[in-house]
Amino acid sequence: MSIEFDEKGKYYTDIVTKQPVAVVIQTCTHLVRGFVHVRQGERLKNELERDEGFLAVTEASVVGPEDKIIFSVPFLAVKRSQIVWVMPVDDKLEDMRE
Repeated sequence: MSIEFDEKGKYYTDIVTKQPVAVVIQTCTHLVRGFVHVRQGERLKNELERDEGFLAVTEASVVGPEDKIIFSVPFLAVKRSQIVWVMPVDDKLEDMRE
């Protein structure tokens, strides 16, 4: 890791700080629950608009019919062209599911 300082004392590193955002992702065939990591100071929408082939999802669970988990993995790369919609999850939404 390299650290550079400018004349005002501000430092720059190769590390990009990101915040996890809990999401539900509907693909063409499955529902995915997990976390998308968004750069600090940006919105989920900014992460979705990046020109990359895949969207990284951590602590991912693929959900099947009747809300049953088909499988869970620590990391899942979702092909962006297969995403139908993405919704951030908050505590109120999770409470409605129970």
